[in-house]
Amino acid sequence: MDNIALIESFGDFKDEKGISKIDLMAIIEDSLKTLLRKRYDSDDHFDVIVNPDKGDFQIFLNKTIVEDEMSEDDDLEIEITEAKKIDPTFEVGEDFTMEIPVAQLGRRNILTLKQILATKLQEHNNAMLYDQFRDRIGEIVIGEIHHIRHKHVILLDDEGNEFILPKENQIPSDFFKKGENIRAIVETVDFKGSKPQIIISRTAPKFLEKLLELEIPEIQDGTIMLKKAVRIPGEKAKIAVDAYDDRIDPVGACVGVKGSRIHGVVRELRNENIDVIQWSKNPEIMVKRALGNVTINKIDINEEANYALVYTPIEEISKVIGKQGQNIRLASWLSGYEIDVYREASEDDDVDLREFNDDIEQWILDEFKKVGLTTAKSVLDKDTASLLNMVDLEEETIEDVKRILKEEFED
Repeated sequence: MDNIALIESFGDFKDEKGISKIDLMAIIEDSLKTLLRKRYDSDDHFDVIVNPDKGDFQIFLNKTIVEDEMSEDDDLEIEITEAKKIDPTFEVGEDFTMEIPVAQLGRRNILTLKQILATKLQEHNNAMLYDQFRDRIGEIVIGEIHHIRHKHVILLDDEGNEFILPKENQIPSDFFKKGENIRAIVETVDFKGSKPQIIISRTAPKFLEKLLELEIPEIQDGTIMLKKAVRIPGEKAKIAVDAYDDRIDPVGACVGVKGSRIHGVVRELRNENIDVIQWSKNPEIMVKRALGNVTINKIDINEEANYALVYTPIEEISKVIGKQGQNIRLASWLSGYEIDVYREASEDDDVDLREFNDDIEQWILDEFKKVGLTTAKSVLDKDTASLLNMVDLEEETIEDVKRILKEEFED
């Protein structure tokens, strides 16, 4: 096999992976030197010349001319008589350079060279893939579902690059079919062995931000600033936006007429409910807006502790907290303040005992309900002795209930 035939044997790999001729020649030179080190223990006495324009390369061995019968290593030394047959002007001690055809290396070494080349070409491709996607962390990619596993899904893009979508990075309501195209963001790129592993995510807040950029031109061109996005994947999200120009309504621009602009994002996120609010540098205003459309009487801000105490009427408590605490949690993340709620009650206000089912076991509440005690005041207005005669509960249990009601209601 001559030099050109050897290079051409890697032509398909070169075309498929998009490796430039210059890079391929550099890999060939490195591979040849690796082979020479394996064959001769060193490549110090060799020169490898690669010509990318001709698609050819040459190997030259530099020997030292020694006296006849004084050669200790025929690979590195040549006797004077042999040297003068090539050029009568040679003298002992001079360098003698000869070209070594690839075929002279022997069939086994040529096969080894091909293996080395294939390995180095793959290493080159892996390095290029790592650099390419390391620069794309936080960007959206589109991939086709290739394999669905228990703990992850494997996707391939149009160029055959492999993405891994772990179970924890999937929206809980995600349901995938093989061959389906889905979108996600590049989360991390790390080497697993010698191969780069590209991890993508559909649950990261950054995915929501990038989807909004795609759907809302004003965010993409910078007219509207997306200050922050927080989400509970598949359930609820809140985003804060602002505009450089006071004449622009950033919230309206993001939502669109009847939610037309944000509908595509909601659909992509499996009907995740998205609240859009206008950002404010005033902490009180920001906390109030983050909590949404609820009645708030007062907010105490502790900036050093990043803590906000919100005073709200009792009937608004469930709105402030939200389903499974989602609203207050997201509001805390969005505003940057840990938010706590203070129940405000007037003398005429009362609270249904069902409001305390997080603190008092249901069977105990049912005992009070049997005798018509359905509110906090109806229990607190009676002394323990009276309650012992009315409900089938231990004195210690009654005292615990009254303590909880006092702490949560009267305070």
